[in-house]
Amino acid sequence: MSLNAYLILSALLFAIGLIGVMRRKNLLMLFFSTEIMLNAVNIGLAAVSKFYGDLTGQMFAFFIVAIAASEVAIGLGLLIVWYKRKNTINLDTLQSMEG
Repeated sequence: MSLNAYLILSALLFAIGLIGVMRRKNLLMLFFSTEIMLNAVNIGLAAVSKFYGDLTGQMFAFFIVAIAASEVAIGLGLLIVWYKRKNTINLDTLQSMEG
């Protein structure tokens, strides 16, 4: 497959994730959309890296995977605490965070 096919796939996935981030009111779906966007960037980085024969893009993709894993762990922990307090994961209730 050509580089263009991978970059088009990456752009489509990123657009789907961006639409998900902008349209969702559910925190869990917001996390999923963010993960889709990060994976789209990983596909693009790995494809360009392979096309040019350089490992730099693949190393960046590896670090993005590590950051995404920590983001999921922290985010889901916060989500569980939020659900226990408010019994909802709707973003509209997020504005009422008070100490």
